[in-house]
Amino acid sequence: METSLWPPFIAATLAAIVTTMGLVAIRRFQAWAESYSVYFASFAAGVLISVSFLHIVPTAIGMSPYAPIFLLMGYFLLYAFNRFVAGYVCSRPDYVSAGLGLVPMLGIGLHSFIDGMVYSVTFSVSIFTGSMATLGMILHEFPEGIVTYVLLRKGGFAERSALKWAFLAAALTTPAGMLLSFPFVTDIGKPLLGDCLALSAGALIYVGASYLLPEVERQSRRYSVAALGAGVYAALLIVLSGA
Repeated sequence: METSLWPPFIAATLAAIVTTMGLVAIRRFQAWAESYSVYFASFAAGVLISVSFLHIVPTAIGMSPYAPIFLLMGYFLLYAFNRFVAGYVCSRPDYVSAGLGLVPMLGIGLHSFIDGMVYSVTFSVSIFTGSMATLGMILHEFPEGIVTYVLLRKGGFAERSALKWAFLAAALTTPAGMLLSFPFVTDIGKPLLGDCLALSAGALIYVGASYLLPEVERQSRRYSVAALGAGVYAALLIVLSGA
């Protein structure tokens, strides 16, 4: 399948900008950013989960009979990586400080790199599919930048160093992942593209259901459920408008 470089590149660049906005907010308006980041996370979770199940997964299944297998693989690959980081690396006594700063930064960097690959895959299917995936993914970039910066600061990094490394890990890796994966994604056939789309959907569902929602539950803010519902509603409107 052929597609233009520009739609996924613009989406990935916009994601990097939103992440940078989170970093700017945490530096200049720290109290406000920390106070409202949970609502961004709730809304993003609603969009990501709903868009994945209502549009991306059915599209992938229509393209490849093996899509459900890759959907499961996408979910558990991210789960396994996060378990490795949290359960093995961060539990070692000689990695206590790194586990508080560097290791989560590397994990977020890999996740952001995969986000860039997701843009390449979804826009190769259609502009509509790419745009819907982009909506949810960009919304979760704002709190991701904040989380990366806060973890680095807790790990002992100075403010300027934490800002620099958070920008590199959470922001720049997204367009990098998109640019590096784009030449390969555009040369593959429809069945394999469906498998890649299902793999990315599994990753999106993991981000929404197993990464964002537990963070929301831990903070237990009054209107977080309403923000989640707003995300689901927004996804429904987008899917129905494109049906």
